[in-house]
Amino acid sequence: MNNSAWYTRHKGGVVMRSDNRTVGQLRPIKITRHFTEYAEGSVLIECGKTKVICTATIEENVPRWLKGSGQGWVTAEYSLLPRSTKTRVSREAARGKQTGRTVEIQRLIGRALRAVVDLKALGERSITVDCDVIQADGGTRTASITGAFVALVDAIDYTFGGFGKFPITDFCAAISVGIGPEGPITDLCYEEDSAAVVDMNVVRTGAGNLIEVQGTGEHGTFSREELNQLLDLAESATDELMAVQRNVLGSVADKIGKVYPDAPAQTAEGEQ
Repeated sequence: MNNSAWYTRHKGGVVMRSDNRTVGQLRPIKITRHFTEYAEGSVLIECGKTKVICTATIEENVPRWLKGSGQGWVTAEYSLLPRSTKTRVSREAARGKQTGRTVEIQRLIGRALRAVVDLKALGERSITVDCDVIQADGGTRTASITGAFVALVDAIDYTFGGFGKFPITDFCAAISVGIGPEGPITDLCYEEDSAAVVDMNVVRTGAGNLIEVQGTGEHGTFSREELNQLLDLAESATDELMAVQRNVLGSVADKIGKVYPDAPAQTAEGEQ
């Protein structure tokens, strides 16, 4: 498969991709908080041409199997707007069922977010994060996780009383990496993703721990050395993404991982 059009080689041997990025360079990223009016947390995340609206909704109930446990739940839903792609995709509601891809992605988003939430500290409430792709150019699931985290933090901060443990324990971001004709690359656009030899999605915490690694040899195999190179690229990229999250969240970011004094004990009326 000839994808030489992906690359040009500048002076000094620096490999540049078709959109003038170096092999380890992210696409331009922008996260806009409070993007919608009604959700407790909402963002628009833009990663190059990929754009996703992420909203977080809090409900004062939990699934039946968690009732009485004192524990909350975080789940996610994911969808593509019909013309988010170059050709129209039918709404899944019109087809009467979700595709396997959709189910896989929304489970991934939910797992990623739950990994950085103390569900006991959340209490018996549920948070549903909806990730709606309005324009897709590769990396929609990883953009969804990175944006959904910010929406989730805002939603939890909206209900946090300032006492006890802030339920978000750490940062969380995700990135796609892969192997193209010239070797490992970061943050694949659709053109690169559709023809990559290897495609991998990596989700990490702020502490540097891995939440999920999904790696597939699409058009070939890859070595342990190449796997390490991909993980190194993902580490650098997710660190950069988490720095963007921290900057966008401002002072709210300081609450992540914090434990505050418990609320004063309630006393009977008139008691000294």
